[in-house]
Amino acid sequence: MAKAFWVAAYREIYNAEKLAAYLEPATPTIKAAGGKFIARGPAAKTYEQGLLQRTTIIEFDSLQTAIDMHDGPQYQAALQKLGNGVNRDLRLVEGVDD
Repeated sequence: MAKAFWVAAYREIYNAEKLAAYLEPATPTIKAAGGKFIARGPAAKTYEQGLLQRTTIIEFDSLQTAIDMHDGPQYQAALQKLGNGVNRDLRLVEGVDD
């Protein structure tokens, strides 16, 4: 089964306090679902329309695991704390099974 990757590219952070309030419950929820943080922080370099903003990449054992975690009640409660504090693009991508 192919791994899956959660890629969150932040366009803008409007409220750092809301982001911190979201991260407090979101991080352990993600880790409890087997999520492994691969990269987290501002982009080191960008090209094309890239922004030097926060980017997060998390590895999951499968796409379904990532979907279940995201749609589950614990993560949804964390997401409520984030509210409109950021503008981000969140994608779940299946890895290549060579």
